[in-house]
Amino acid sequence: MIKRELYLAQLRELIDKPVIKVLTGIRRSGKSEIMKMLREELLLRKVAEEQIVYLNFDSFEFAEIENAAKLYTYIKERVKPQKRVYILLDEVQEVESWEKAVNSFMTDFEADIYITGSNSRMLSSELATYLAGRYVEIHVFPLSFAEYLLFKSVRTGISEFNRYSEFQNFLRMGGFPVLHIADYNTETAYKIVFDIYSSAILRDTIQRNNIRDVELLERVVKFILDNVGNRFSSKSIADYFKSQQRKIDINTVYNYLSALQGAFIIDIIQRYDIKGKEILKTYEKYFVGDPSISYAVMGYRDRLISGVLENIVMLELKRKGYRVFTGKWDDREVDFVAEKNENKIYVQVAYKLESQATIDREFNPLLEIRDNHPKFVVTMDEFWRDNIDGVKHIHIADFLLQESY
Repeated sequence: MIKRELYLAQLRELIDKPVIKVLTGIRRSGKSEIMKMLREELLLRKVAEEQIVYLNFDSFEFAEIENAAKLYTYIKERVKPQKRVYILLDEVQEVESWEKAVNSFMTDFEADIYITGSNSRMLSSELATYLAGRYVEIHVFPLSFAEYLLFKSVRTGISEFNRYSEFQNFLRMGGFPVLHIADYNTETAYKIVFDIYSSAILRDTIQRNNIRDVELLERVVKFILDNVGNRFSSKSIADYFKSQQRKIDINTVYNYLSALQGAFIIDIIQRYDIKGKEILKTYEKYFVGDPSISYAVMGYRDRLISGVLENIVMLELKRKGYRVFTGKWDDREVDFVAEKNENKIYVQVAYKLESQATIDREFNPLLEIRDNHPKFVVTMDEFWRDNIDGVKHIHIADFLLQESY
């Protein structure tokens, strides 16, 4: 078992704290394994095994626990008098009205509670209703580039890699942990990812939101995957389908996008006016929960490389705890403005700086922003590394592996 310290460190700080710990993220991002790691952590802390109740509702073993009443009864039978119970509930959304049982655990038992779920809308709405102010959410992402290197090191026994060539592999394979515990060719890997995607679409999107026109939903997904990293709006999507003689109203598009975002299949990055310091309500950027989903559904296409690189950078910034926006400075665009506490960074992402026009396009918007926050142009250039007036040019592999900016 390869420990994912980014998440375990956050959980360690919260053990025995009087809040519910909620792990969210796309299916197969590693939430269940992190729960198992947490269980091991508790045992190392001398918590008795009978004080830990771990249920994975994706397993048929617990299929009979289908509602809150049965869940409450199951847990109550395992609570020891005068002892704290550690309740670990994996994919809890499979239990009807689960939030009522969890609320009762907080009231009736001396309990430390951890739950996971693959739909953010479900977790946020139910938790907000019953447990407002009493939970902390930790978003579990697919593997970062640093975690990918760790997994490969453990699997192969090799400790040193050429980070630039390894990034090429990471770019094509994506970050779902299951792909990096064994050797797979890309064809097999994409079949595995397509199954993950299909499960997320069916269980966390279609069933959760009672979507009837599945074929239209899939067309919307493919439109987004074909435009990863581009700016558009719900109206843009509706207009596109209208041009294809397929009617879809804006509210339906909005509902589909909300459902896909809730299942972590897509991520929508809002636009930020850097000069006016306000969030804009139109022309967001659209990304995918892991780049491998694009390849599994649409096939690998080199022409999408710039958008995929942006996708990888966006995910890394979020992993590191930044609030991420796409930036606007007058009539110029900045790929990302990222904020964390009092810190802010600006990032432009490109494949390679192959001409003076490309250099100007990437550097000039950052050069016009006259503040002291770090500014980066991130590319796959291995040799051209010049910085320009304080704007740093850095290879994406090096950028991803930096602990801080």
